[in-house]
Amino acid sequence: MTTGTGPALRAVGLTRTYGAGESLVRAVDHVDLEVPAGQTLAVTGPSGCGKSTLLQLLGGLDRPTGGEVWLGGDRIDHLGERALARLRRRSVGFVFQAYHLMHELSAAQNIELPALLAGASPRTARDRAAGLLDRVGLADRARHLPSELSGGQRQRVAIARALVNDPLVVLADEPTGNLDTAATHDILRLFGELRAAGQTLVMVTHDERVAATADRILSLRDGTVADDTRPAAGAGLGAMLAWKD
Repeated sequence: MTTGTGPALRAVGLTRTYGAGESLVRAVDHVDLEVPAGQTLAVTGPSGCGKSTLLQLLGGLDRPTGGEVWLGGDRIDHLGERALARLRRRSVGFVFQAYHLMHELSAAQNIELPALLAGASPRTARDRAAGLLDRVGLADRARHLPSELSGGQRQRVAIARALVNDPLVVLADEPTGNLDTAATHDILRLFGELRAAGQTLVMVTHDERVAATADRILSLRDGTVADDTRPAAGAGLGAMLAWKD
């Protein structure tokens, strides 16, 4: 896939409806959005405002009712299922609140799996997993099953898994929602390292302190963009440090 010269992610008139007639629900309603490469975007808003639906549309996990989705300069909303699956494996890393790790696989094997599915050799997949486990501070937990890890450790494994194919963009849906304060701080610090390395990140969150660590905050209400702001200089660092209190 070519990356082009445009933004890492772009949505034009993006719309997702459910039902019909009087029962029609506009989960996402004509959203226009651009996310430059290397930017961290937080998507906020009340429950049911369309945050998770927007993330799924941007990552090709759901199909829009109308509008367009562009990833790295290529339009993806019209792709067939096979082409879309290949693109997701290669160019999009997903991080979920509930981790979505395979319980019968070790931490290393969970990270290796997407690489193998994308066509990497077993040796390459093992090497990538080992490097990422070291990067997220879990080199000594490589053989542990998810049930033997804490919530924060599982989320770090999930983040490493999202990075294994060196994706163009990482999409995270409430990545700290199930974590305590200490684990949340660890995840935010890791996201800060990813941002410093130039990784494009879009995260859905209901927590204002988590959102304040991003370069930009997009607020949704009733499926539409209610606000698009940038935290004041230094706000992100202050928000991260606040988790230590």
